[in-house]
Amino acid sequence: MVVLRLPDVGEGIAEGEVIKFLVKEGDVVEKYQPLVEVMTVKVTVEIPSPVKGVVKKILASPGQVLKVGDAFIEISTDEPYEEKVEEKPPAPMKETVAEFREKSRILATPAVKKLAKELGVDLASLVGTGPEGRITEEDVRKAAAWAEQRIPIRGLRRIIADRLVQAKSKAALVTVFENVDAGELVKLRDELRGLQDEKNVKMTYLPLVMKAIVAAVREVPMMNGWIDEERNEIVLSKAVNIGIAVDTPDGLLVPIIKNVEKKDVWTLAREVEEVAEKARQGRLSLEDVRGGTISISNYGSLGSLSGTPIVNFPEIAIVGVGRIEKRPVVKDDSIVVGHVLELAVTMDHRAVDGGTMAKFVNALRRNLENIRQVAEV
Repeated sequence: MVVLRLPDVGEGIAEGEVIKFLVKEGDVVEKYQPLVEVMTVKVTVEIPSPVKGVVKKILASPGQVLKVGDAFIEISTDEPYEEKVEEKPPAPMKETVAEFREKSRILATPAVKKLAKELGVDLASLVGTGPEGRITEEDVRKAAAWAEQRIPIRGLRRIIADRLVQAKSKAALVTVFENVDAGELVKLRDELRGLQDEKNVKMTYLPLVMKAIVAAVREVPMMNGWIDEERNEIVLSKAVNIGIAVDTPDGLLVPIIKNVEKKDVWTLAREVEEVAEKARQGRLSLEDVRGGTISISNYGSLGSLSGTPIVNFPEIAIVGVGRIEKRPVVKDDSIVVGHVLELAVTMDHRAVDGGTMAKFVNALRRNLENIRQVAEV
């Protein structure tokens, strides 16, 4: 009999949430057959069986968060298998007792408990008006009339929440804002759209912004990298691997477009389409989400004007791009109608100071305003 535990899948991933088991007790499984889907901070992965055998017992359930080293299944096998056991301290007794006492304070008849379940009322949140604090049917119905919708923070939403809190609590975040004259950006995008059918890919602003970022980090290389907290080092990268925030039905994912500096805008447009679709379908691999050096939050594509993006921790910077809109602008001492793009660049102040931040934002603005020179089209 072997006990399988959540393995270390790398990238600093310490835990994962069980999405679903792909086998049931009594099933015969082959070596390398997927056993369970687990959602990690980066991506959803399938954990395979290291042996051929029979599933004897499933030790976890969907929605349960497992730490690396936690057991999730038992398999009976004749094959040799060396189990790596990580010692885990037992849960404190006082927590178990406190939990029991908390549950024991709920005074309600079985009929009232059934009604509460049907109406979605949490009995633990009510103060009973009956004898000795007993919860009555009227208490439950009154609570149901004012009931709140409670959505469990689990799955991708829990992972997103954990990552954002980690970024806010560990990084010293500063956001710098800048307005961009986007006239040339709009013209070039419109020209390239005329070639979409020939290229068989849709051209958006995103590939052009990516090329502007490449040119900006060439001027300010301190922006392209991450902080290695274990070694207390700033790691700078020669490759520009840009994370793009993708809004999916389940939440935000950030797949990575690798080596942007080596690719033309049509290649980038095609890759953006491909990884965005994989993200929406839940088909991203670990390779799709690892190795980012700087990110983009394109909330303009969702209709938003501006925002304060949070860095994709532990990266140093993220570029927030709002929607482009027509506004009155001053040119040659005259007021004319122009296209304006609002940038919001959030940076980790631990890695860069104000002068470096300003230099990068100004370089990015200049590149976007002269996009033909950096887009290489």
